[in-house]
Amino acid sequence: MAYSDNKWKSSALLVIDMQKDFILPGSLLLVNGGLAIAPNVIKAVEVARQRGMLIIWVVREHDPFGRDVELFRRHLYSDGEVGPVSKGSVGAELVDGLVIKDGDYKLVKTRFSAFFATHLDSFLKTSNIKNLVVTGVQTPNCIRQTVFDAVALDYESVSVLVDATAASTPDIHIANIVDMKNIGVAIPTLEEWCRWED
Repeated sequence: MAYSDNKWKSSALLVIDMQKDFILPGSLLLVNGGLAIAPNVIKAVEVARQRGMLIIWVVREHDPFGRDVELFRRHLYSDGEVGPVSKGSVGAELVDGLVIKDGDYKLVKTRFSAFFATHLDSFLKTSNIKNLVVTGVQTPNCIRQTVFDAVALDYESVSVLVDATAASTPDIHIANIVDMKNIGVAIPTLEEWCRWED
């Protein structure tokens, strides 16, 4: 696929939930495949910066008491304990190697889709972004929901970097990748995406 300089300028890389509470061993919300893809996500961010793409860091940051958490996760915030990915906690930080820089954009979400109850769509449209490239965790939840919403919102192209996204098992990951491919989403590997012409 050939992209002009203008197309890269109208493209954004979404880095979804690459936070310590999802990636590091021993975390309550651990995504087993997350740590293995971290180097590829770091590389994707580097390439996106070289291409002049907008980097959007999509993160969860919950109220420490869980008042904005899905009902099925509320038990993780009980007994006065600070729950996972609570705002200001170590677990809410990005994993080592991923850094928000000037010109990047940080979006906080409290549900699976980056579009649900956020201003992401209006922000992208006012930034003239028409094409999305998605990385991060986890494939059947936050990746899939965000991608299906992006397709429903008529972004010109949506790509998921197949080896810079992960789920708890390879089978779950691939099954969801196939579902996204079936609705017109491109699923290049990181290496293939790096070869797409500038």
